[in-house]
Amino acid sequence: MKVTLIRHTRVAVSPGTCYGQTDVDVAETFPEEAARVKAALCGNDFDAVYSSPLQRCRKLAEYCGYPAPLLDNRLKELSFGDWEGKRWDDIQDPRLQEWFDNWMDVRAGGAESFLEQYNRVAFFLDELKEQNYHRVAVFAHGGTIRSALVYAGRCNFNQVFSDMVDYGSLTTIEI
Repeated sequence: MKVTLIRHTRVAVSPGTCYGQTDVDVAETFPEEAARVKAALCGNDFDAVYSSPLQRCRKLAEYCGYPAPLLDNRLKELSFGDWEGKRWDDIQDPRLQEWFDNWMDVRAGGAESFLEQYNRVAFFLDELKEQNYHRVAVFAHGGTIRSALVYAGRCNFNQVFSDMVDYGSLTTIEI
């Protein structure tokens, strides 16, 4: 099965803000960014379309012609807990350095580690494989897409942050 992972467009928060699972809106640049994503998806025929329930993903799915994607909480971005909504430079939590040193196991802001995010995304993909689909679209977040890349064997945990997953990018994996 081919899964096309679509990262949401830019969001309406100040640069350097930790927003994770906060349901922030899309940026003013949304129409032009979304138009590029829609053009890139043109000609694709999907058996199913899924989305994170957060509005930055749902709005992009709708703009691209999928007004009723299947919403799944497992597709949300990493939960940063107490750090959400704060500028990274303003976080005065001793756990921040612990998380930078061991993001795989340490829960960001006391909420979720990357391994926990990976496990929920893997569970979603395991269930998806049981469906009789050939091509699926998933509107999601950078961390979700990185988890899916590890799941598909495109990189390992040590390489997961080597490449950028740009806003509005499309990444196709085989599962």
